[in-house]
Amino acid sequence: MLNLAVATDTLPPASAADASAREEDHALVRAAGAGDRHAFEALYRRHVRRVYALLWRICGHEARAEDLVQDAFVRAWQALPGFRFESAFSTWLHRLAVNTALMELRSRRGNEDLETGDEALLHHPAGDDVERAASGLELERAIATLPPRARAVLVLHDVEGWKHEEIAAELGMAVGSSKAQLHRARHLLRARLGEGHGRE
Repeated sequence: MLNLAVATDTLPPASAADASAREEDHALVRAAGAGDRHAFEALYRRHVRRVYALLWRICGHEARAEDLVQDAFVRAWQALPGFRFESAFSTWLHRLAVNTALMELRSRRGNEDLETGDEALLHHPAGDDVERAASGLELERAIATLPPRARAVLVLHDVEGWKHEEIAAELGMAVGSSKAQLHRARHLLRARLGEGHGRE
């Protein structure tokens, strides 16, 4: 498995502050659910960076990620009355954001591999990679070049910790197809990263 530790900023922080942050979120959710827009704005400010990072990884395009962030928070505002306080708000929000991105991905189904095929990926131009210094940035750029469905499976499985059964259900594919897309994504990512190092 590739080391995607650099991408784990989409995950809730694992620290003693978790319980406190969760309670603060829940207090804001209660207020926002009662119509307090300032409370919802506070939730937005607390979570927008991680939601954007997650959506950028799934869709691989900055402008599209920005649009999806707005869509996700609109959906969150509308769905707040149904939040049951059984999980962290961040977990609920991330799942909602992922579903927003997957809806968009499903709407483009059939054209996704025309955007970035395997051959195009392996010969993708370096662009401004000359100045890349951090391996994390290099990895993020390489993930962004993956074909859309392969990229989505990689992010959901290796970063978000979803099971293939969940991914298959959300993307409307067989479990075997999800596994095949993950294998494909890892293979292409290794090739892309290897190509990048070969040019240095």
